[in-house]
Amino acid sequence: MKIFDIINMLENWAPRSLQESYDNAGLLTGDPEAECPAALFCLDITQKVLEEALENHCNLIISHHPLLFKPLKSFAENTFVNRLLIFAIKNNLAIYAIHTNLDNVLTGVNKAFAEKINLSSEGRRILDPKKNQIGKLSTYVPTDHFIGVQQALFKVGAGHIGLYDNCSFYTQGTGTFRPMEGTNPFIGTKNGPMETVEEMKLEVAFPMWLQSRMLKALEEAHPYETVAYEILLTQNSHQDVGSGLIGKLSLEIAETDFLSDLKKIFHLSVIKTSPLLNKKLQTVALCGGAGSFLIPEAIRQGADVFITSDLKYHDYFEADGKILLIDIGHYESEVATIELMGDYISSKFPNFAVLKTKVITNPVQYFT
Repeated sequence: MKIFDIINMLENWAPRSLQESYDNAGLLTGDPEAECPAALFCLDITQKVLEEALENHCNLIISHHPLLFKPLKSFAENTFVNRLLIFAIKNNLAIYAIHTNLDNVLTGVNKAFAEKINLSSEGRRILDPKKNQIGKLSTYVPTDHFIGVQQALFKVGAGHIGLYDNCSFYTQGTGTFRPMEGTNPFIGTKNGPMETVEEMKLEVAFPMWLQSRMLKALEEAHPYETVAYEILLTQNSHQDVGSGLIGKLSLEIAETDFLSDLKKIFHLSVIKTSPLLNKKLQTVALCGGAGSFLIPEAIRQGADVFITSDLKYHDYFEADGKILLIDIGHYESEVATIELMGDYISSKFPNFAVLKTKVITNPVQYFT
C-alpha cells in the first residue's frame, strides 16, 4: 500500500476540487510514492499527535484541519506550525488534510455530526447546496457503438442524478464528415467522398470534478479517431454537495431536554445559546465547524434550531425569535470526523492498519 493509494480513495469520497477557496487541503508533507504500513487519523496536528504516529509506526497522518493554512515566509521562525512541520519532515511523516471538501459532501463531516444527535436519515439533506458543480456532456456516437460508449460513461460516474443512476438522454440522427489528408478514419477513406452515418446524440449530466476521468473514458470507448463533444455548465444545484445539513428528529423535544442531551453526547460543561423560544424542537439544521453564514438559510427553511460553533456576539441577534441558535464548540462539532474518516478507509482497505488518535487536541478549555 502506498500513500497515494490512501489519498486517491479519500479524494474519490471528497474531491479536492470541492474545498473552499481559502482552504489548503491535500498532501502537506511527505512522498506520495512511499509505502504506507499504517495511518493515524486526527482532527488537528499537535506535537503529541506526531509523537503518537511515530510510536505506532504510522508514516501517514490524515488530519481534518490543515496544519499549513497560511503561507509561510520562513522555516526559521520559531512558531507552532514551523516546529511541527520541521519535526514531521525530519521524521518522514506525511501529513494529509481533508478539510472543507469533506465538509461539503453529504456523507462527510455533517453526516457524522447528524448521527451523533440521532437526526433521522430519512429526508436529511444538504442545507445550502452548491451551484456550478454539474455539467452536461453531449456527444455523437455511431449507432452500433452507442451502448458501449454510454456504459463507459456510466461506469466512471456520469449520469448520476440524485438517487438515480444510468440517467441519459439520446436522439437518433445523421452525421456527415469527410476524412482528409493525415487521418486514419474508422469509417470512410482518406481523401474520399463525404460520409453519411447513422448516429445517436448522447447527453449525460456529471459532477464537474469527474470531467477529466469522464473524457478519458469517452475517448477510450468511442470508435472515432476524433471524438466530437461539447460540455455545458448547468445552473442546477448539486443536492449532495454543499454546506450544512437539515433534517428531523424522530420526535419533538423540549428545548431544555435537547440541550441536556447535547451536554451528555458531547461531554460539555457549558453550551452557548440564543434566548430560548419555549417551544418544542424537531427540525434541526447543523454545520460542523464555523457555520454562522448559514443562519439565514436555516431560518428560511424552517429549522427550529441551528447547531454549529464559533458564533460571535452579533450572530445571536440574527435568531430574532425565529430560531434557537446553539454553539457547542468547534472541536465538539467535528470530533466525530475522526471516527468517520478511519471507518471509511477501513471499509475500503480491510487489511490496512488504521489508528484513531487518542490525543484530545481541543485548544479551548472551560473554567467552571
